Amino acid sequence: MPRKARIEYEGAVYHVMCRGNRQQAVFGDERDNQQFLDTLGEVCIRCGWRIHAYVLMGNHYHLLLETPSANLVVGMQWLQGTYTKRFNVRHGERGHLFQGRYKALLVDGSVGDYFSTVGGYIHLNPARVVGYDFEKSKLDGYAWSSFPAYLKRVERPEWLCVDRVLGGLGLADSREGRAQYGDYVDLRMLEMMHSSEPWKIDARWAAIRRGWCFGDASFRKEMLERLDDRLESRRRESFSGEDMAKHDEVEAERLVKAGLQTLSLSEDDLERLIKSAPAKYAIAWLVRRNTSVRTRWIKERLNMGSATNFAHYLNRIKSSGRAEWGSEEFQKIKNINL
Repeated sequence: MPRKARIEYEGAVYHVMCRGNRQQAVFGDERDNQQFLDTLGEVCIRCGWRIHAYVLMGNHYHLLLETPSANLVVGMQWLQGTYTKRFNVRHGERGHLFQGRYKALLVDGSVGDYFSTVGGYIHLNPARVVGYDFEKSKLDGYAWSSFPAYLKRVERPEWLCVDRVLGGLGLADSREGRAQYGDYVDLRMLEMMHSSEPWKIDARWAAIRRGWCFGDASFRKEMLERLDDRLESRRRESFSGEDMAKHDEVEAERLVKAGLQTLSLSEDDLERLIKSAPAKYAIAWLVRRNTSVRTRWIKERLNMGSATNFAHYLNRIKSSGRAEWGSEEFQKIKNINL
């Protein structure tokens, strides 16, 4: 089955999440929880990782993870493989423990509060469970989260770093800063308590749950470029999903510019030419043939309007010898050295 690309580089930050196979529990009791944290501590030593937030939730876990070296994949293989072996030995089980591949959302830690938003998302995870009792339960009493360690410096494992999450909110790792972070989380809890859909109180949470990249426009552009470089060295068929779609938009843009150059056209010409101009269909064919971007993207990029006979015209361009169907432009476009 095709795999999604993993973007690795020095200093990368990820929100990593993985569930149990068939939704089964991966932490059966406190001893399992502690064993996972011990294993996490070991991989931090092995790989030099920094953990900025974590929570263990019975059948899944979340990590806000920084990799000073470009070693996410090898570290995650060791972490999940080693914990699975230890879990299976203890419980007399065999086979896979985790569900498929883990999710690794790239996080922008350089600007804005993206880093802190993910940290808060992780710390509030226990309160998003259906049936959570806001009146009786306290997040700082949930032992298998890094949140209590944010409030009490003396209880932190050596591999847990709090400065960047706090710093993103303008807070310091001081008694006052830790208390203010507690107030910040309490306020978010209050918002959740009075919401009919507590998992939606922050619109950015949807991007954390479903996205592949969490940051501003320049960060997303940088990640797309890194993905593009990664795909250059791997078979295109090895990747799928949103990673591939984002890459294809970058590749489609490159092909549009190459087509314009080949036909001696400018961006202004795309506005000037009629929507059904042969040159536009020739470039559209080039993009359609070499990427999987949607037809809508091509039409909008080339200013082709609705172009209701789009697919039919593309086929005619390729097969017809008549000039009015764009054979002259097509002949130039199809000979582009990609």
